[in-house]
Amino acid sequence: MKRLMIAALVLGAALAAYLPGTARADDDKLEVKINGRMPTVTVPTADGPVKIMRNQDTANTIHPDYAKTSRKCPPFCVQPMQVAPGVTTVGEVELLEFAKEGGKLIDGRTENWHLKGTIPGAINMPYNQMAERLDEIGCTRGADKKWDCAKAEKVLLFCNGPWCGQSPMAIKAMLREGYPADKIFYYRGGMQAWHILGLTVVEGTF
Repeated sequence: MKRLMIAALVLGAALAAYLPGTARADDDKLEVKINGRMPTVTVPTADGPVKIMRNQDTANTIHPDYAKTSRKCPPFCVQPMQVAPGVTTVGEVELLEFAKEGGKLIDGRTENWHLKGTIPGAINMPYNQMAERLDEIGCTRGADKKWDCAKAEKVLLFCNGPWCGQSPMAIKAMLREGYPADKIFYYRGGMQAWHILGLTVVEGTF
């Protein structure tokens, strides 16, 4: 009987942890929230829902990969706020809202960077492959080998930061192939800003 009672208590505690009200209460107790309205955000991924939150260690510092202030330009040149006419540049809150609704996040970096760490839910479509992979985001290729992007998906691209040209190059390749600019969003801050804010990073997948 005693064992059954203990098991019931453990099960009850486990279930309570998954109740929406309990999750919200736990989020409200966080010392470092995303903002006053959004303590955390849960986004869908291929491996199931992932909660994005900020690192709770107030002594945490940025990952060394993103601590450099000066990289040789070219190729590491500061990118403009508007990468191309019609493309919308967004910040972290807009990205989180987009991802929460199941929007497609695209990591435009080369595979080695993606595998080291990326934003939860992002798929890897390297900038140098983008023009050949538009079928993965709603375009179809006709007999003339040209892309028809009438049913293109809304997508949000990012790379390593304001000094990274990989996602801007991917976006320009998409536009050149006929992808509608109003379906493209650009997170200029990229992984550097994401790390600076202590937001959740996951290992990339193939």
